[in-house]
Amino acid sequence: MIQETLVTTQNSAGLAHIAPMGVHLHDDGFIIMPFRPSTTLDNLLANPVAVLNYCDDVRVFAGCLTGRRDWPLLAAEKINAPVLTCALAHTETEVVRVEDDAIRPKLFCKAVHTGNHAPFKGFNRAQFAVLEAAILVSRLPMLPMAKIESELAYLRIGFEKTAGEREREAWGWLMDAIGAFKNGEGR
Repeated sequence: MIQETLVTTQNSAGLAHIAPMGVHLHDDGFIIMPFRPSTTLDNLLANPVAVLNYCDDVRVFAGCLTGRRDWPLLAAEKINAPVLTCALAHTETEVVRVEDDAIRPKLFCKAVHTGNHAPFKGFNRAQFAVLEAAILVSRLPMLPMAKIESELAYLRIGFEKTAGEREREAWGWLMDAIGAFKNGEGR
């Protein structure tokens, strides 16, 4: 199973990094699998700890993929990495093993602390649509534009029926990123 999380790491100089990432559940731990090149990977190799943030504010997912990475953070309880203040819950992890790979290394992690901050009340269809659109944006260089546009057309149906202000803001950022990519401006 893969959980869509926001992974926070910190480099050796103390600079925090937030990355939306699907984290694999494995036995009683997690596998973080960043594509190369990756700030998350660099940070985990230099400081082998990460926080998995469970968050329902989809603006953070969309924002991180569109250059908006300045989200409030606080110190974790057991490790040297930050927690998103908007996280409903978080798991502090330590890397216990690395399987290197030229494209996508596997970092096996164990939980060292979990915190619950607020109840998760579920995602509406617009939040789901934003998460799926964010995944598409993260794969813009890898997927054919026809597939992206087809997926977005389907996601818009639920999005338009259930979106609130936060979801509309996040969706707009993602659509701007796709438009810029189509115009040759990259991400």
